[in-house]
Amino acid sequence: MITAAKELIKRVVKEVVIDEKFMEMALKEAKRAASDGEVPIGAVLIKGGDVIARDHNRCMQLNDPTAHAEILVIREGGRVLGNYRLPETTLYVTVEPCPMCVGAITQGRIGRLVYGAPEDKMGAVSSKFRLLNDPGLHHRLEVNGGILKRECSEIIQGFFRGRR
Repeated sequence: MITAAKELIKRVVKEVVIDEKFMEMALKEAKRAASDGEVPIGAVLIKGGDVIARDHNRCMQLNDPTAHAEILVIREGGRVLGNYRLPETTLYVTVEPCPMCVGAITQGRIGRLVYGAPEDKMGAVSSKFRLLNDPGLHHRLEVNGGILKRECSEIIQGFFRGRR
């Protein structure tokens, strides 16, 4: 029993280390967005430990209100993998996704979502809306929130503080 518990702890610690590594990549993308004057949200899509796509919000740059980081990496992931379904992928995003992005995540059949900071105004996972808990939803996925929460919160809050 103790051996099983130790193995579980090792597995969980390993998962947290991996999650933090990819969230750091997403944070770098968020910083790129901020330097471009975009809302600083970054995302990374992985499969089997390999980065498939990484990007940041580019709504103003592309004159496209749907050019959220999540949407951009899902689009690129589909292109790279040659499929509009992205099972067995993990999406890392610095801020809890909005309703539009949650829709894209479910349509793409993303296997796991990991996000950093909660989003009280438009968060569609656990803060404002709980779209993934809807019993009529056709796709279920694993969700882990709060990875590098402080760092993710600081970059988004700092951006909006600077605009006020």
